[in-house]
Amino acid sequence: MGVPETMRAVRIAEHGGPEVLRQAEVAVPVPQAGEVLVRVAAVALNNTDLWTREGAYGRPGDPEARSGWRGPIGFPRIQGADVAGRVVAVGADVDEDLVGLRVVVDPAVYDTDGPDANPVGLMGSERDGGYAEFVTAPVERVHDVTGSPLTDDQLATLPTAYGTALGMIERGRLREGETVLVSGASGGVGIALVQIARARGARVLAVSSGSKIDAVREAGAHEVVDRAGGIAEQVRAAAPDGIDLGLDVVAGDLVGEGLPLLREGGRWVVAGALGGYDVTFDVRRLYLHNAQVIGSAMHTPTHFGLLMDLAREAAIQPLVAATFPLDQAARAQEELARRRHVGKIVMHP
Repeated sequence: MGVPETMRAVRIAEHGGPEVLRQAEVAVPVPQAGEVLVRVAAVALNNTDLWTREGAYGRPGDPEARSGWRGPIGFPRIQGADVAGRVVAVGADVDEDLVGLRVVVDPAVYDTDGPDANPVGLMGSERDGGYAEFVTAPVERVHDVTGSPLTDDQLATLPTAYGTALGMIERGRLREGETVLVSGASGGVGIALVQIARARGARVLAVSSGSKIDAVREAGAHEVVDRAGGIAEQVRAAAPDGIDLGLDVVAGDLVGEGLPLLREGGRWVVAGALGGYDVTFDVRRLYLHNAQVIGSAMHTPTHFGLLMDLAREAAIQPLVAATFPLDQAARAQEELARRRHVGKIVMHP
């Protein structure tokens, strides 16, 4: 089947609410030298889609500024970081044998070519993404998962949420047998943290609430702490010797409450601010106990390679909460914003 000249895509031309998501018929992108063209089978949604659309990231020195992930967005922008699909065409200097491969795209735009490069941009924010029938990607960012038993929907859930989770776990230096605390455990990154930490041999305490507690337990948490009931006291009861590693996507008050829960030499890794970005804590709990607070934005190329190994072996089983057609992107984002679901929301172009 050939590649058409035009495709359906959902774009934003300004920051705002779900109403700024507009479907359009646009030209299919042409893969440049070193790029491939991927026919999108599934694209997963992330909180970063909401925050990019809203311009909620702030800027250094101006936390209230409307901004994309790493600065101003080039409008119009096709959203969507998380793509699973098949390679249908290649640009110059790319092996044509890649055509037909089932792939997952690493959505990060990196600062260097090295294996430990830092992500400084994101597909769907700094370059066009997967809310479309086709998307281009640099050839080194597409990973062959042809033999994976995971579905396209499951594969699409991996890049941002599971990539972020694996980046947190790697930067936090999780060792087998350690006790970890996962905040926001029912969200996309939270479930990923629970599953990967469990697969790595950790004892997993998770923070969740209400009807989601059972689902978080089923995902692999050894114990679930109810967010509504005083987190620190419940964690102390469940782990009287303290925790080795905090894996935190909530921040806010939890950082101040969590640092005293760390064992000597413990690490607290932050990769989100769902509970607020303005944080206070007792710095004595940091230096007197040789603790570390570590910031973690997504993953490195090395981390993403490890994630794709897990995908090929189906060593993790991503949870797909709901699926939507592409023309219901606004509804899908509204559903994501309600946070009633456990797992990931996926769209089908």
